[in-house]
Amino acid sequence: MDRRKFSQLGLGPLLLAGVPGLLALRAQALTLAELTQGEAVQALKTALERGSRLAISQLSQPNGFLGNDKVRIPLPKQLQENEKMLRKLGQGRRLDELVSTMNRAAEAAVPQAQELMLAAVRGMSVEDGKKILRGGDTSVTTFFAEKTRLPLGAKFLPVVTQSTERVGLAGQYNRVAGKAADFGLLRREDASIEQYVTGKALDGLYFMIGEEERKIRRDPVGTGSAILGKVFGALK
Repeated sequence: MDRRKFSQLGLGPLLLAGVPGLLALRAQALTLAELTQGEAVQALKTALERGSRLAISQLSQPNGFLGNDKVRIPLPKQLQENEKMLRKLGQGRRLDELVSTMNRAAEAAVPQAQELMLAAVRGMSVEDGKKILRGGDTSVTTFFAEKTRLPLGAKFLPVVTQSTERVGLAGQYNRVAGKAADFGLLRREDASIEQYVTGKALDGLYFMIGEEERKIRRDPVGTGSAILGKVFGALK
């Protein structure tokens, strides 16, 4: 049947009514294309503010790290490998003190993150925004981690050092691990308790922000935010 007969029989509208999936995809593409720079950046800023606020609030509480198995900072690998022996030698209390101190140090450091993360939003380009929106479940978090990890590490380190320097086992570990690193037996970043805790604290922070981003992407309308519903809803 040629196109003229097809139209005369009025089958065009019936066919279109039978493929709502195609129409939905078309509408979605238009919606995403129509998002303005302001809407995209505002949604990303809102997502970051929401995610970072919740993450920082949760992690900075007593036991925010220590009581959360997903982000709890364990002993460095080198101490884990010798933990049983050290406990048999009566060092269990000192090991427990070190674990507690490391996690308390992380809890004290995470509030330093908010300002730098918002500064990263202000520097976001249109291309950044569109790319992030089309990315994976944690593309917003990944973008901010790339922009903020190094400067945040510099802010975290003094806070962490202030806490860990009072623990004797931390100093002993640093001395032994430092020598191992000199011989190439250990990565330099793992040869310092302070550097180790700083890295793990950042990992935990970005992990928690990523968890919130996944929630936003799964149910943007459920966030109660009009801009999140509009922008992230366009990606559904």
